[in-house]
Amino acid sequence: MRLLFIGDVVGRAGRAVLLERLPELRRRWKLDFVVVNSENAAGGFGVTEAIADEFLAAGADCMTLGNHSFDQREALVFIERQERLIRPVNYPPGTPGRGAYLYEGANGHRVLVCNVMGRVFMDPLDDPFAAVEREVSACPLGLGCDAAIFDVHAEASSEKQALGHFLDGRVSLVVGTHTHVPTADAQILPHGTAYQTDAGMTGDYDSVIGMDKEEPLRRFTRKTPGARFEPADGAATLCGVAVETGADGLAVKIAPVRLGGRLAEAVPGFWG
Repeated sequence: MRLLFIGDVVGRAGRAVLLERLPELRRRWKLDFVVVNSENAAGGFGVTEAIADEFLAAGADCMTLGNHSFDQREALVFIERQERLIRPVNYPPGTPGRGAYLYEGANGHRVLVCNVMGRVFMDPLDDPFAAVEREVSACPLGLGCDAAIFDVHAEASSEKQALGHFLDGRVSLVVGTHTHVPTADAQILPHGTAYQTDAGMTGDYDSVIGMDKEEPLRRFTRKTPGARFEPADGAATLCGVAVETGADGLAVKIAPVRLGGRLAEAVPGFWG
């Protein structure tokens, strides 16, 4: 299978490059399944139903979230009926929505997608290791699904790497989100799971992690709150990771993706 994961879409600039690029990528790379992290899509904080519908129409099969899952209050309602939007699986019981779901891909493949949030320097949610263990045990790769994609929304690189090794050989891809900076460690782990510590953001990199520079700089230098953070609105880079799996659902190829904007371009050469 050909899988594409797209990192945190930030604001109007991120939405624009995603909507412009994704339909063509889907066609040209003959993608089987696309996951988009959408937790910063609406003004940098959360996602609205209208934006989620735009992403699905552009070619996303599933959208993941993170610590900003419910910054847009309407998400508390529409996430219940929108099965293609998932929030972290280790939110407390009773939280609206779902943290994992088994989808049908373009060619009838069964794809498990799970979103989990780390706890280091983050909200103290339920144990992410126990949460992902429940999901892989309930839907094993090769039996319950043909591919499995795990979005680890976490601050600490060490926690993301630990979850990658914890899941190695049992899922197709473990990819980190949240820090908005693409890491240079795309690799296939020893037992066959594709891994990258952070996919990076899909947004304007002439910014402070996607936000207009003035207010973050003012807060760092003066240590007092001021204006609301606003997403940077310049030319954006689409960032993500491309993975190809074998018949057993484990990865055989992985490559970072960077298109447009300020960052050096990177494309999966194995897809032409």
